[in-house]
Amino acid sequence: MTTQLTQETFNQTVKEGIVLVDWWAAWCGPCRAFAPVFEGAATKHPDVTFAKVDTEAEPALASAFQISAIPTLMAFRDGILVFEQAGALPPAALEKLIAAVRGLDMDDVRRQLEA
Repeated sequence: MTTQLTQETFNQTVKEGIVLVDWWAAWCGPCRAFAPVFEGAATKHPDVTFAKVDTEAEPALASAFQISAIPTLMAFRDGILVFEQAGALPPAALEKLIAAVRGLDMDDVRRQLEA
């Protein structure tokens, strides 16, 4: 249900559609607690790409995105980072996030980025 991202696959994966990225590490207790929530949402939303980056296996990628706390959740839509938050989300908050990202007017987001 989830895709493991690497430095080589990251940019291509987040380029299109809605992509949620969970930055995690195996030693991180909150990361392990969030994993079933993330996996559960992945089964409910087949139109959304659910991806994970192991910060231990991909330190350069984690550094490039300035990951300083894990878990960190990022949401991309059409290649644009539209949400970033450290900390595990409960299931209801993750569902609200997915709905909010779906509801974005991307033309408006692009206009705001250009300004």
